[in-house]
Amino acid sequence: MIEPASITNVMRALADPTRRAVYERIASSDEITVVELTRGSGVTQGAISQHLKSLKQAGLVAERPEGRNVYYRAEPEGLTPLVDWMSHYGVFWRERFTNLRTLLKEIDP
Repeated sequence: MIEPASITNVMRALADPTRRAVYERIASSDEITVVELTRGSGVTQGAISQHLKSLKQAGLVAERPEGRNVYYRAEPEGLTPLVDWMSHYGVFWRERFTNLRTLLKEIDP
């Protein structure tokens, strides 16, 4: 099944609304710097850096240093534990609803 630490790290990283907004900005661009992420966010550069650290530790973003800049990009594979977890429960609930539908048909002639 799913590695518990992995799904926990991804969920914890995406649970914070500001961090989720940072991730969404990264995911919507090819690459982006901390300065670009800070601009217009209403959050300090230090806070953005901390959010990036959490996202990187969860495997959701990767960095590429170039000169004085560090470019961040989304790592789609980082969402795999979350997708797997959701898929597992999607099957679970579909089966339950099918069983409920069958039971309701038996009760109501």
